[in-house]
Amino acid sequence: MILRSVLMLASTGLLLAAAAASAQERTYTAAQHDYRVVPVAEGLVQPWSMAWLPNGDMLLTEKPGRLRIVRDGRLLPDAVPGVPEVFYEGQGGLFEVLPHPDFEENQTLYLSFSKPVGEGSTTAIIRARLENDRLSDVTEIFAADASGRGHYGGKLVFDEAGYLFLAMGDRMAPSTGDLTAHPAQDLNNHAGVIVRLNEDGTVPSDNPFIGEQGALPEIWSYGHRSPQGLAIHPQTGALWMTEHGPQGGDELNLVEPGTNYGWPVVGFGVNYGSSSPIHERQTLTGMESPVRFWTPSIATSGLMIYDGDKFPEWQGDIFVGGLAGELISRLEMSEDFSSVVREEELVYGMGRIRDVRQGPDGYIYVAIEDRQGAPTAVVRMEPL
Repeated sequence: MILRSVLMLASTGLLLAAAAASAQERTYTAAQHDYRVVPVAEGLVQPWSMAWLPNGDMLLTEKPGRLRIVRDGRLLPDAVPGVPEVFYEGQGGLFEVLPHPDFEENQTLYLSFSKPVGEGSTTAIIRARLENDRLSDVTEIFAADASGRGHYGGKLVFDEAGYLFLAMGDRMAPSTGDLTAHPAQDLNNHAGVIVRLNEDGTVPSDNPFIGEQGALPEIWSYGHRSPQGLAIHPQTGALWMTEHGPQGGDELNLVEPGTNYGWPVVGFGVNYGSSSPIHERQTLTGMESPVRFWTPSIATSGLMIYDGDKFPEWQGDIFVGGLAGELISRLEMSEDFSSVVREEELVYGMGRIRDVRQGPDGYIYVAIEDRQGAPTAVVRMEPL
């Protein structure tokens, strides 16, 4: 069952006027919690990721290659110096910002981005120190062995044991011919995989493909198309991810080590334009099926699992951003997380949702982007 939250405006005319204006406070009604949406930072260009520091500063990445700071409720005018050059073209740019779990002691953070390589690009991670609002000791700790036009992935997350995960897309490799030979099914490259690293970029000794001939040791899982969300469950410690399907077939997956998630051999999407079949079947023994899939596509983006105190009835729910859908999908899960009990659409019609995060204050923060790079905003959901 899918529910849609309702915007409390007097008329359709007011709704259209609000959508055309810059971010402003709006009020919605939803199951269990009515809420308002208020602006936090405006004038951003393609915000991609949000994170917080122990001192309360919010860090934001802008896809063209800028790292920004919101301090005491104000977006600082200057970008943080020291960000490496990014390949800003098509889907490429600056992606995730992720503070080290011990940032307060080591001032270390991580950035993922599309790194220029010759005439092309790949997905890379740098580690750096953030001091006096500038980056220093910038060190590249990982560059993917994968090439192509897009589907960079770029999502980062630390688990409770201190391991660093990176989501990698299939770099738009064609899904034609022998699908079992597709790069996302080949463990000898980083296309369409989740990578697991130590905090310094070295490979953990217990990764699932260590010692396997023809397999890169960084790989944790494979058979992914275009991962757009990555999160550790705050209670179970499990790794969850969202990924784009093509024209349908977006997925929510529970990620297990060494597991094949099937792209492009199995799936629920079809070819763009023609809507002709890609896959011979939707499921296959030995390939993991998604916990939830969307057809038609909502173009899944940021992923968050809520455990704050501001929306107590939503604790344990999974929040999935939608780019084409211009919404957040709130998923109430069964007790064993094997299925979705109820789905509700939130923050509908404000624009392309690129990222959704829980702030340290327990509120829900949403990064809204514009495909053409026009100034957009970060907003906050607050209960009424």
